[in-house]
Amino acid sequence: MAARPTYLIKESLSNLRRNVLMTVTAVITIVVSLTIVGASLLLRQGMNNYAQQFREGIELNIYMQPTATQTQLDAVRTELDDLQKSGQVAKYRFVDQKAAFEEFKEIFRNDPEQRDLFQSEKDMPSSFRVVPTKAERISALGEPFRNREGVYRVVSDEDIKALLRITRVIQLVLLSVAIALLIAAVLLILNTIQLAIFSRRREVAVMKLVGGTNWFIRLPFMLEGLLQGFIGAVLAFAAVYLGAGRLQNAIRESSTSLFKSFSVSGAEIAGTGILMLLVGAAVGAIGSAIAVSRFLDV
Repeated sequence: MAARPTYLIKESLSNLRRNVLMTVTAVITIVVSLTIVGASLLLRQGMNNYAQQFREGIELNIYMQPTATQTQLDAVRTELDDLQKSGQVAKYRFVDQKAAFEEFKEIFRNDPEQRDLFQSEKDMPSSFRVVPTKAERISALGEPFRNREGVYRVVSDEDIKALLRITRVIQLVLLSVAIALLIAAVLLILNTIQLAIFSRRREVAVMKLVGGTNWFIRLPFMLEGLLQGFIGAVLAFAAVYLGAGRLQNAIRESSTSLFKSFSVSGAEIAGTGILMLLVGAAVGAIGSAIAVSRFLDV
């Protein structure tokens, strides 16, 4: 027997109508499972976006002595060029004494006491503003420049580094939760599909006895499972899509200022939705194939 496309579609739709209760049970299981997985993945992506702003903004400041010679400046610049070529430094810029003095006056324009600390640009230290490729390595990157001749001070933002460590831990936890939930969802969906097919084991046995080949029997069930998985994934994606905005607002409003910039883009939501659709359809089809195979040996 050859399983023609028209037969597959007709038989699958007929099975869905005849077994409404089990179909609804399987779809609800998929919806709940994939919604939780999708929400976990979006939370992780939002935390990654939140941390990214600090990775891009964190700088290592190498302040030079006001009396630093051109040779000393060139030595630091050469080493930074080498670090940039090796991929440890994303970019850097040199702020000379004149620019540093103008920046200082602008920052403390409303604070005369601080502004009077430096009377002229000759008193200001020039500096190299260095953006590391990996923010987590900012301290190690600045270490070789400490106590160097001509260098006044090396400053890195340790608070931001600590924040990045915290967000990295949160991301790993959320990723682990998402993976665990995905495995649990797959097992739960497979079990639900197996229960649905178990109730129709006599139907499978009859088809086998009248000469149906294994694939002739298996394919309608696989298509049925694929449709259930796809429908469930679509509903789960709709729930995640509609809830993403509320989730972002809830996280932003639940904190004073720490997570005000928490955000997930539309493209990231769409990417998560595509993953959910693929997982739902694949689990539905594969789960049905596995479940029906138990009853093919008669």
